[in-house]
Amino acid sequence: MEDTVTILKVKESILEDNDADAEVLRGTLKDEHTFYLNLMSSPGSGKTSLLKQTISRLKDRYAIGVMEADIDSDVDARAIASLGVKAIQIHTGGMCHLDADMSRQGLKEIGSKDLDLVVLENVGNLVCPAEFDTGAHKNAVILSVPEGDDKPLKYPLMFEKADAVIINKIDAMEVFDFSIEKAAQYIHMRHPDIPVFAVSAATGEGIDAWCRWLEEQIRGEQA
Repeated sequence: MEDTVTILKVKESILEDNDADAEVLRGTLKDEHTFYLNLMSSPGSGKTSLLKQTISRLKDRYAIGVMEADIDSDVDARAIASLGVKAIQIHTGGMCHLDADMSRQGLKEIGSKDLDLVVLENVGNLVCPAEFDTGAHKNAVILSVPEGDDKPLKYPLMFEKADAVIINKIDAMEVFDFSIEKAAQYIHMRHPDIPVFAVSAATGEGIDAWCRWLEEQIRGEQA
């Protein structure tokens, strides 16, 4: 008797279903003229600090909402809400990423149709978030100076999926053995021509250039 084994590629199926769902979500957001940014990084890279600097420069021109994704706590959402923009906390129930359906639930709660820009501060992780399409129009990744300039070599998928990279904490360059030139070289090995912004969320250095890029994306989605 012939021995047959059925192999079920569960992860592949889940990813394909999520990708299709993400495309539908992007279409809905386009109809709403809402630009959706997925911001990813390791824990402690300065996502919330970067968002504060970004919001302070853009909130007078755009209606902004922020979705803070984390396993627990609402610390980041409270910090963002204190700036006078809409903010909600999404608890992932232990999962290390958001997918398109989680995004949809969060966007409904925050009222995306009334916003020009929604930023998802994804769970701090350089692996899982890169695998799941959230339905965002663009993905941005923060690489902080203390992490080292070789992260694009160690986590290639994250930098391949990114549409922009922000190198944060450049005010700490003298303390750490970090080369912006090497980091940019490694980033462009994974994703040629991707824009790279060297910033300090602590001092504000370089934030204006990042905000100009972000404004271009918002205007492009609203056109």
